[in-house]
Amino acid sequence: MNQELLYQIALTQIPNIGSVQAKILIEHFGDISAIFKVKESSLKKIEGIGEIRAHSIKSFTDFSKAEIEIEFIIKFKIKPLFITDKDYPKRLLNCYDSPTLLFYKGSADLNTSKVVAVIGTRNHTEYARQLTDKFINEISEQNVLIISGLAFGVDALAHKAALKNNLQTVGVLAHGLDQIYPNEHTGLAKDMIKYGGGLLTEFRSNTKPDKHNFPIRNRIVAGMSDAVIVVETDIKGGSMITAELANGYNKDVFAFPGKVNDLKSAGCNFLIRNNKAILITKATDFIQSMGWEEKKKTSLKKQKELFIELTEDEKKVIKILQEKETVHIDEINFRSGLSSSAVAAAILNLELKNAIKSLPGKIYTFQ
Repeated sequence: MNQELLYQIALTQIPNIGSVQAKILIEHFGDISAIFKVKESSLKKIEGIGEIRAHSIKSFTDFSKAEIEIEFIIKFKIKPLFITDKDYPKRLLNCYDSPTLLFYKGSADLNTSKVVAVIGTRNHTEYARQLTDKFINEISEQNVLIISGLAFGVDALAHKAALKNNLQTVGVLAHGLDQIYPNEHTGLAKDMIKYGGGLLTEFRSNTKPDKHNFPIRNRIVAGMSDAVIVVETDIKGGSMITAELANGYNKDVFAFPGKVNDLKSAGCNFLIRNNKAILITKATDFIQSMGWEEKKKTSLKKQKELFIELTEDEKKVIKILQEKETVHIDEINFRSGLSSSAVAAAILNLELKNAIKSLPGKIYTFQ
């Protein structure tokens, strides 16, 4: 296992090989070690790799940093999540630039049925504090996983509100797991892990929280969530970057409006005005938009299946949808064991048969 992990970590250290190229290589070879053992001439022929990247791969010989990282992982019981691992956040797989390798300290299920990112300005107002507390309190019955960036401001408010309402919460970091930034949130981070949440990062140990790491971190916050809630933000900043990324990933973005002359809410108002976020004023607005309302279960749903002729693929999808009120497309892909194209075809046919219903955010429910 350590040998495989050695190659996984090393792959992220090769110059000119980013997450997109790593995906190409993994899909082409399957076996991670083969990437390092194949001839350079074979690597050159792979579309998206070419001569320069092929040479970078064959020139890479320094595995010492990867060995040091493995020692750190073992010592502090870190869970590495390679892009092919079953526990890797499945929602991230739909993002073209999903990280090749993640490092996780915690116990929350990153593939739970409902994941919501709550983000905002570092210099929040009392208005933002009240909104965050009220929103998370009101969605606590949905048993969602709350994601944020462990930063000052709305991020910390979101994590604390989640803990207060007995919700698991995960902080996505812009540095390695050997430190907590800001240092003032060390106690908060420990509580998040203690009460079933965790800390997640794509950065190796001894990686400092440099400025350019935060936008990189923000794509994970956006990509691993079903929806992004922007509580309060100026027209510029990390929250706006995360919202833009979420839109690019076809995620649902929601924003609380603010006063027209309030600079702290200018970003939220901009997102709403430009149709880049759905306006919400309370949690029920969000729950309804996501199709998460409580529905009475009746035997009619199961009886309805008896009158519809289903293929084997359609039966697999129906079985998954019968177990929960709503299911995200990523979970259907993962649990069904079918290819994404087979799932798409089954879902389309089931919609035509009025057996299932499509909800915002690529969520489906059994009618």
